[in-house]
Amino acid sequence: MSKVALVVDDSMLVRYTVCRFLEERGYEVECAVNGSDALEVLARRRADLIVTDMQMPKMSGSEFITVLKSEPATAAVPIIVITGRASGLCEGDRRADFAISKDIDVDTQLEKALTVLGANASARGQVASS
Repeated sequence: MSKVALVVDDSMLVRYTVCRFLEERGYEVECAVNGSDALEVLARRRADLIVTDMQMPKMSGSEFITVLKSEPATAAVPIIVITGRASGLCEGDRRADFAISKDIDVDTQLEKALTVLGANASARGQVASS
């Protein structure tokens, strides 16, 4: 069974880039244009990884993360935040597992994020099975 990733960004170019990257690494990818749409996707589909923009219409990335962390079904799902260099992460957005910048090579940053998150998942799995 393949892993499912949810990509949430109002930029079609960013969604395409991130989706293509994840599909090439074996993920089945669902997409949404804002946090509200993403919650609708999650109501019908479980995600193993969430990649979200922070600045979006309807429901921002920060609001979306707040909902994710408050729900038992999604609280432990790894989150990668995509942000513009100028916007950075505010204090409340440090709940994400990894942050990357839209202004730098996204593929390289995503590769690093998946490596770090994979190592962390392996460590969590070893602790859980002990």
